[in-house]
Amino acid sequence: MQTALARLAAGDVTSAELTEACLARAAQTSDLGAFVTLDADRALRAARSADRCGPQGPLHGLPLAVKDNIHVAGLPNTAGSKALADFIPERDATVVSRLRAAGAVVLGKTNMHEFAFGATSARGPYGAARNPVDPARFAGGSSGGTATAIASGAAPAGLGTDTGGSVRVPAALTGIAGLRPTTGRYPDDGVTPLSWTRDTVGPMAPTVAGLVVLDGVLAADATPVIPPHPGEVVLAVPAHHFTELLHPRTAAVWEAGLDALAEAGVTLVPVRLPEVETAEDLIGFPVTLYEAARQLPRYLRETAGREPADCLPLVTAPDVRTALAEFVLDGAPGAVSDVRYEEALRSRERVLVDGYARIFRTADAVFFPTTPLPAGLIATEAEQVALHGSLRPTFRTYIRNTGPGSVAGLPGVTVPAALAGPGLPVGLALDGARHADRRLLGIALLVERLLTAAG
Repeated sequence: MQTALARLAAGDVTSAELTEACLARAAQTSDLGAFVTLDADRALRAARSADRCGPQGPLHGLPLAVKDNIHVAGLPNTAGSKALADFIPERDATVVSRLRAAGAVVLGKTNMHEFAFGATSARGPYGAARNPVDPARFAGGSSGGTATAIASGAAPAGLGTDTGGSVRVPAALTGIAGLRPTTGRYPDDGVTPLSWTRDTVGPMAPTVAGLVVLDGVLAADATPVIPPHPGEVVLAVPAHHFTELLHPRTAAVWEAGLDALAEAGVTLVPVRLPEVETAEDLIGFPVTLYEAARQLPRYLRETAGREPADCLPLVTAPDVRTALAEFVLDGAPGAVSDVRYEEALRSRERVLVDGYARIFRTADAVFFPTTPLPAGLIATEAEQVALHGSLRPTFRTYIRNTGPGSVAGLPGVTVPAALAGPGLPVGLALDGARHADRRLLGIALLVERLLTAAG
């Protein structure tokens, strides 16, 4: 992304030329399943207009991809499902309006895990979002299509959404960078909803530097982001949960990353976070399902003009259909009660929010592997994946590390670990204090630089 912006600014390439190249690359790699809808004609018109008008903002002339649960006026917003295949919003989501106002060009809408209810993007009606490093493997989810588009070179950057890891998981699995901002940092209108406590739009780019620019636009925040000196940084390293039961490749990259940071002078402090092992079961899932049951049916009726009961038979992925029928749609037998929801919120504040706050009194961020293992095989590991000799649920396994910070509403960023070398990508993650997003991005720039130097 930074290279593209520099070339645009220098006049080495026009927006139209760059957009044409992205559209051509998307066509060449269409078997990877990155896009549900390409808006070639409008994108080229917008790019030519940008070339005529001259610089309009920090993203002037840059083509971007948008996840298919974020409204783009005039384009279908399928949320990865045939149930919404013909729903076409009339207005852009505010985050898209901000990108356009900064000069960006929208290439199209990207593939995703159906209704954002999963971490693989492997079983939807528009085909799997495949990992460009190994197309037999999934790109992760739920923002898998955006990750695939960026990692394959079909888009310089793009937008995803993150509820429990849906930006950071696919970014890590495809070797790019992704940011989950503090919940509420970006406008949330015009997005197919799940949880008002956990949902957020998040930018994705090849490197952290791209996230810095996109975050500034999306949050309307011009605070400078400067990497700190390594000796000024204290990272909390979990001695449990996040760093236990790692795939051998992930473990090797993790240990090499710790060594690289320590050698550079970063202070690494072992910590133990309270009750993160049960955070999803006791807090995250009840909160998400309760809020989804109050938001999604209303969205389907009032925004998309669909009856929820009519949508259910059109849901392709069995796991998503089951989740919607059992917990979310009208009359769901397993719907979370008001009492359980209130208990979950109280536990969230007492256990997670307060627990993380105590850590951030002495540490700048929590550092951990983004996912316990690299990308799995689409054919055999979309539902269960082997880790340390046992079959485990794929969804729970891939969000194991990103979930707790998401439940607490923290900003989190995944950094591509260049020291991983050839092979499946591995991401290393940082969670920061609420509303310290720009500080977190500065630390991420430093970590990315140190990991790249060690590679």
